[in-house]
Amino acid sequence: MSREPYRIVLLPGDGIGAEVTADAVRVLTEAGRLTGTRFAFEEIPAGAEYYRQHGRDWPEGSEQRCADADAILLGAIGLPASEDAHGSLLRADGRMAGWSAIVGNRLKLDLFANVRPVRLFPGVQHLISGTHKQVWEPENVDMVFIRENTEDLYAGSGGLLAPGGVGQVATDTRIVTRASSERVIRLAFETAMRREGAPEDKARRVTCVVKDNILHGCRLFVSVFDEIGAEYPEVQRETILVDAFTQWLLRRPEHYDVVVTTNMFGDIVTELASALQGGMGISVGCNVGTRHGMFEPIHGSAPKHVGHDRVNPLAAVLSAAEAARWLGAQHTDPDATRAGDLIEAAVANLLAAGRPLTYDMVGYEHAAPRSAVTDAVVERLAAGRTPAEAEPLGAS
Repeated sequence: MSREPYRIVLLPGDGIGAEVTADAVRVLTEAGRLTGTRFAFEEIPAGAEYYRQHGRDWPEGSEQRCADADAILLGAIGLPASEDAHGSLLRADGRMAGWSAIVGNRLKLDLFANVRPVRLFPGVQHLISGTHKQVWEPENVDMVFIRENTEDLYAGSGGLLAPGGVGQVATDTRIVTRASSERVIRLAFETAMRREGAPEDKARRVTCVVKDNILHGCRLFVSVFDEIGAEYPEVQRETILVDAFTQWLLRRPEHYDVVVTTNMFGDIVTELASALQGGMGISVGCNVGTRHGMFEPIHGSAPKHVGHDRVNPLAAVLSAAEAARWLGAQHTDPDATRAGDLIEAAVANLLAAGRPLTYDMVGYEHAAPRSAVTDAVVERLAAGRTPAEAEPLGAS
């Protein structure tokens, strides 16, 4: 315990965000205790509900507090405009309420890459056809998506023409730059170099997902992909149209190792990929740059579930594991890395045991409360159980 505690800003946000963020903090604190890694948590109220009450996304000075943090844990941002209206609550400028905490942080902190691990843990069944099924062996789903995170259709270039207060013309301008493409593509190849290859053949492979037969931005992205790929002869590279990729992702997930793509396409295909790993209740998003990192479960705020102790905490818990490992790499701190590894091992042990788990993973008939799932992760952490030692709690 030679270094100062890692400063972790918490942005619980809206809806169930507060519940799952508290679970993540509890598990991360226990992993820190076991490894001698200290964390100091600072919570900032932010999101749509804060905007509804105060007319702003978060308190003054919050942007700087995020910049000063070693890492950020985000819960969930966004609420419906009203109970009976379609769409999200928006700010006066047309952006989603809570924009500063989620998109604003990506831009201000230059979190240029959204890294999404997609892995099917042993014991988890995927959600194809909307039901729990097992078609592939778990080891056949193990890939990483790396999505450009600061431009494309999210750059905010566009607007709405509404003469007389009635919307008539809307534009959203797509922006793809060489500089942003270069750094996210290089990260993809560097990630492939650290991995053991695709499940299918153990080949290190980076797949570039685009629509370059139509879009100029994608043509630029592919040209940069080929330039940088030539620097990594050990890594296979391939380019595929996004529409074709969606069906190959489901038909042949074992082929994919690292997938790199632009912002909007990445947003869509990673949601699809979450079905391969058991759903959004277990899916993690890592927003990273050279100096800053923000980690989140990718599910929404799910306001209808607030207070019922039923939602899945594992995505938030695994996001804390990714934060710890990222801190370990940033600061050459093996204890922080081990804290993240211990959390993932505890979650893997629980999933292999098959209970207690929440309704989204086992159905309502066999569902356990959210709090019981978090208790089980903490117990497995303290016991140091590996996935091979999986056993349901209370089993004889």
